[in-house]
Order: sequence, then C-alpha cells, then structure tokens
Amino acid sequence: MTERAIDKGFVVGALVEEWAAIGEFLGGLPDAQWDSPSPLPGWSVRDLVAHIVGTEASLSGESLPASEVDLRSLDHVRNDIGALNEAWVQSLRSSAPADVLARFRQLTGLRAAALEAMSQAEFDAPSWTPAGQGTYGRFMEIRVFDCWIHEQDMRDAVGIPGHGGGPGAELSVDEIVRALGYIVGKRAGAPSGSLVSLVLTGPVTRSVHVAVDGRASVVDEPDREATVVLSLSSDVFARLAGGRVPVASRVNEVLISGDAELGRRVLEALAFTI
Repeated sequence: MTERAIDKGFVVGALVEEWAAIGEFLGGLPDAQWDSPSPLPGWSVRDLVAHIVGTEASLSGESLPASEVDLRSLDHVRNDIGALNEAWVQSLRSSAPADVLARFRQLTGLRAAALEAMSQAEFDAPSWTPAGQGTYGRFMEIRVFDCWIHEQDMRDAVGIPGHGGGPGAELSVDEIVRALGYIVGKRAGAPSGSLVSLVLTGPVTRSVHVAVDGRASVVDEPDREATVVLSLSSDVFARLAGGRVPVASRVNEVLISGDAELGRRVLEALAFTI
C-alpha cells in the first residue's frame, strides 16, 4: 500500500505551535495547580508535562531514567509503552514546576530546530510509530495529537478551557477520524448497509460519513441517507474518543437523529485511546 503523503511544513508547524500554546498556558499556571489531578488515572498536570518532556527527550537521544520501583505494578500502567512513559514521569515528579517548564521549553526548542532542519525525504523515511510501522512524518502527526489532547487534559484538570481550534486541533480530529471505520464497524457493530454521519459543530467543524458495506470506511460523498446523525462539538468528540469522560456525563451535549440505539453504541465505542 502506498504511504499517504504528509506535508512536513504543515505538520511541523502545527507541532511547534502546539508546544508554544502549552508553554504559554503553563507559564500562567500557579504552582499549586500543577498538582491538580488530570483525566488520566495517576497523573497530575505536572505528570502530563513530564510525559511530553520524556517523549521529546527520548526522541533527542536521551537515555531512559532508572526507576526504584516496579513501574508495571502500578494500576494505571497497562503495557510496556506505559512503563516507559511512567519512568520519565516519575523522574520529574519531585521537580519544581518552574524547572519542569524550563525543561519542556528547552527540549521542545531543540526538537523544533531538528524537525525544521529535516528534509521532506527524511520526513518520509520509514519509522516505528505508536500506531505501527509508518514514516517519521506519520509519527509526528501522532505527536501533534498526543500533545494537543494532553493540553486539553491539563486545561480540564484546572478548569481553564481553550485552544480547541487551530492546526493542532484540526490534525487531532483527523487522527480520530482515521479510526472511525474500526470504531463504527467493529466496535459499534453497525450493520451492513448503514451510514453513520458525525457533524462536528466547532471549534473544529467537520462532517464525517462512515458507510458500512461489509466493512466500514469513511467516505467523502455518501450514497445513501444516514441511518443516524450525531451532532456534537469537536471538544466533546475529542474527549469521548480519548476516553477522558464517560459517555453518560456528556450525552446531553450530543444530538442524535435517526437510529438512537445505534447512535448510542457509536458513542460508547468512540474511546479508542487513553
């Protein structure tokens, strides 16, 4: 299968803009709020920043810090990648917010310079990604999603919403949309012949259609009437897809038109990452 072309300038620009937005947000956050629990089990705002720092440190060639505890024994660590993430989080947990923020700014600055210096050919080179084998550019698309959704986690932790639009948000919605065939067809069990439409009302606006013909796939132009239409904000869409909130807590913010039972199954199946 031919790899999808990924525009290096747009993806790197979105990632650098996202890092700048996180840095600006954290720069105005009182120290006490860095310890606020986030939507992710076991992690505070400080831990989310440490997670981003750790990933960028690893991509910069730094060695994984040693841990004095068995990280796999922690309830919120589910796999080997989770244990790697936790090692970086644990290493910065006792650091002052100002020091963690300084480390974040230093590393993201170094990474931005390295990414901007890469050629398109290097960006297109084969690479491991958290979604399987792909290209380095595909990995950086996923980095945009990871950083943007964690910024939203931080904002939710302290009750300061914002930055729901822009290139990082657009790319993050695209990331979720790529999973919708699997979500609608496999997880929600939409029947063959059905069409599920999702209308995102903002800050990211999008109309997405998933047709089920044996297997489910996203289609640009539907050839049939929708079996169910789900209308919701991109903010709610991202949080449900990220498994950040239970469906019951946000279902009143979703307008379901058509097959209500299928619509509810799709909402329950949306969480594909956490």
